[in-house]
Amino acid sequence: MFVLFLVVFIDLVGFGIVIPLLPFFGEHFNATPDVVTLLLATYSITQLISAPILGRLSDRYGRRPILLFSLLGSIITYVWLGFADTLLMLFFARAFNGLMAGNIATAFAYMADITTAENRAKGMGVIGAAFGLGFIMGPAIGGILAGSDPANANFQLPALTAAAFSTVALIIALVKLKESLSIEARANVAAMPVRNHWKSFFETLTRPRLGLLIALSFLCTFVFSGMETTFAMWTRREFDWGPEQNGYLFAFLGIISAMIQGGLIGRLSKKFGEGKLVITGTLALGIGLGLIPLSHNLPMIMFATCILAIGFALSTPSLNSLISFESKETERGGVMGASRSAATLARVLGPILAGILFAQLGRDAPYFAGTVVMFIVCAIAFVKLNDFRAPKTAPVSE
Repeated sequence: MFVLFLVVFIDLVGFGIVIPLLPFFGEHFNATPDVVTLLLATYSITQLISAPILGRLSDRYGRRPILLFSLLGSIITYVWLGFADTLLMLFFARAFNGLMAGNIATAFAYMADITTAENRAKGMGVIGAAFGLGFIMGPAIGGILAGSDPANANFQLPALTAAAFSTVALIIALVKLKESLSIEARANVAAMPVRNHWKSFFETLTRPRLGLLIALSFLCTFVFSGMETTFAMWTRREFDWGPEQNGYLFAFLGIISAMIQGGLIGRLSKKFGEGKLVITGTLALGIGLGLIPLSHNLPMIMFATCILAIGFALSTPSLNSLISFESKETERGGVMGASRSAATLARVLGPILAGILFAQLGRDAPYFAGTVVMFIVCAIAFVKLNDFRAPKTAPVSE
């Protein structure tokens, strides 16, 4: 578990480095707010394509080779990003980076392979903590390397640093990461006829309880990604912040997320059940989003984003845990891939809609709209998930 955590963490540091950079990189090429959010959505569009494919391939050939392949691809894309000198080149670099990012579904499937029913939520929280810790170091490093002046930011150095972090992750994975999927499970999948990835994806969504869980995950990610992609533009207009200040705030969000997902989520899920954590998390998400437009000083924006981070940290691993229990070992990679595809589709549509609202109705519109969506999600979760818990037993690979 620790080796997987380390690989995902180091890779996510690289990913986090470029997060506070991209909106300013897009505006450097004179992109409007809606084009900037489309740039960020491009990554998710291509991730949407690759996630179910890589997930199914990991069921057939194992988790390790898929993780190694995608880490190598990430290194290439960060170097490409660093040398982008036109907006079109920036779009292409982000698109290829998204294709490689389909490995996240494989990481979740790997964790499901090596955990039991009783510690599944904790295991998903460990992956979530790797995300959170990556977002502690990554945005802070990226912000410092890019500088505090949005008009004269250094775009190349952070991207090449991200490539270096992914290189370290690849080396660790090559040396230390063992295959998690048993030979028997891979043989069973190999004996099955090759199925259409997208047909399998839509079949997964039609399974009633699984479809509900994936839909809720979609909506949570939908509003959160809209916040992520417009936040730097919002703070630039409200506080005149550049990449460095935004990097520090994203690092603060990462600290909150890592504390919850890495230390508390396992105990909370055992005590209250994953369903109640989803309800609490979606409520907090809605409140945090609604407070952002009302924040006109540093303490207030930190409070608003803290509530937001708590909500996302509670709801995401709880939903991933429940989704993982709706699959058999031989289909787990595909199911987690379908879940990640839905979340990735949310990262396509969320930023696009948020960018349109930002450009057409004003900078506060995406956050108020997100609040309404999350309160509706919270009500649905209260009705449907209040008594949802992980089962006492579930299959786990040897």
